[in-house]
Amino acid sequence: MPVISQKVVRKYWKEGDKATNTVDKGRALENLICYLFEQVPGINTGKRNQLNTFKSEEIDIAFWNQRDTDGFYFLPNIILVECKNWSKAVGSEEVSWFESKLRRRGQSFGILVAANGITGNSQRIEAAHEIIRVALSEGRRLIVITRNEIENLNNTEQLVQLLQEKLCELVVSGTLFM
Repeated sequence: MPVISQKVVRKYWKEGDKATNTVDKGRALENLICYLFEQVPGINTGKRNQLNTFKSEEIDIAFWNQRDTDGFYFLPNIILVECKNWSKAVGSEEVSWFESKLRRRGQSFGILVAANGITGNSQRIEAAHEIIRVALSEGRRLIVITRNEIENLNNTEQLVQLLQEKLCELVVSGTLFM
């Protein structure tokens, strides 16, 4: 179980916090996510900041998952990640846009990294949570990871366990927990 350096994690958050524009804030979070996920056995960054053929949609990060038994063996080979390093919660429109990107690419799983979570209430399944519930009913699993959750990770085993817990909660409850 590789260790996650809290010094590196703090460095990327600090870069994002000090950034003066949204591009630099987002890039700092993308760099952090690449660092974290590449520590997991069997994960490689496949593509970053790639536009589709029509230049109408961008994928922040696409990881290739070799499905190592010590890593994300329970996830598909391609993991798409959307990063939102916002000072507020991400709304249903942005969650819907990411879910649409997954659907259009025939992907059954995606991760939204939203520094301050998403809008709405998971218990009442409102706002952005409703988008995630509908996607689940159509066969797409979308989970959200927050800054607080990332800051509490000490090793890759904890990251793997976090994703397992979020997937289990998503399927069992029909929404995600925050």
